Amino acid sequence: MIEKKDIEKLATLCRIEVSEEERDILCKDMESILDYVSQIKGAVSEVPLKEGGELRNVMRGDNDPHPKGMYTKEIMDEVPDTENGYVKVKQIL
Repeated sequence: MIEKKDIEKLATLCRIEVSEEERDILCKDMESILDYVSQIKGAVSEVPLKEGGELRNVMRGDNDPHPKGMYTKEIMDEVPDTENGYVKVKQIL
């Protein structure tokens, strides 16, 4: 139950002025907000917690890499245009 003195304390903490009429309105609003929050708490407690699976790392280890440049000549032979050992592409920007 929210009382007017609670609203006054909140207004003091927030450093705002609240008129008597606004206190009555805020009391009603705070009551309805707290009722709604208690309803949400009840609904949330019924949701089961998610459990994580056992699979954590799906990346394979790089155990047997091929030597550097092993396929470079074959790849460069398939490229339409090259320049100084690099793939030449059309300028975009």
